[in-house]
Amino acid sequence: MHSTRYIYTFVLIMTTVVAVVLAGMNTFLKPIHQANEAVFNKRAVLKSVKGTAAVDALSDEEVVAEFKNVTQMVVNMNGDTFNPEQVKAARNFKDKPGMAEDLDLAKEKKKDEKDRLHPLYVFDNGGKKTYVTAVRGSGLWDEIWGYIALDADKNTIVGTSFDHKGETPGLGAEIKDNPTFPLSFVGKKIRNTKGEFVSVLVKKGGADKTNLHAVDGISGATVTCDGVTEMLERGLKYYEPALAKK
Repeated sequence: MHSTRYIYTFVLIMTTVVAVVLAGMNTFLKPIHQANEAVFNKRAVLKSVKGTAAVDALSDEEVVAEFKNVTQMVVNMNGDTFNPEQVKAARNFKDKPGMAEDLDLAKEKKKDEKDRLHPLYVFDNGGKKTYVTAVRGSGLWDEIWGYIALDADKNTIVGTSFDHKGETPGLGAEIKDNPTFPLSFVGKKIRNTKGEFVSVLVKKGGADKTNLHAVDGISGATVTCDGVTEMLERGLKYYEPALAKK
């Protein structure tokens, strides 16, 4: 039978070896994880402009290439634009260049509203600009988020993409899984005829097709749909000062 000292020594050695191996794996795999996450986020932004099917057909390399034509901006609640060095200083980025895609939107949501930074992506298609905003809110079980693409008038929605962390499959998860839901926002307006911000309502029981400020809700997913409504109203409002300056 082994002595107590032998057992303690063995456990200590094994713990040290495992810790070193895990630390090494984390260091080695971190760049890979960051690269995969970056492509995933780029896809989500592109989907709001080009559509899910078109972007899903692109390879990772093609997604990265497409994104090189995108102007990335970081804005604050007053609509001021931060350059990469200011972003790096504000968020203490040590291994990130300080671009819009580098912002951790889950962390931004936890900050006081006045201290938040927001990504703004601008697509230029032959001189016609499309503005992509990021919104984040709460569903039934956890966080939901999305990207809303606005036409050059900064009023008309030309595309959306949504995602979630833990909504129920077949119900709340339909904001991502059902392609008709994001498409239902195309052509809707975030301002009324007086130019006042009104956002877009996800309406339980169905929206009037002539209503430019409402879309059909998802049957059985009232809480998630209410979360999308709140997310859009609050999140798009954050961008009003910045869009007014563009």
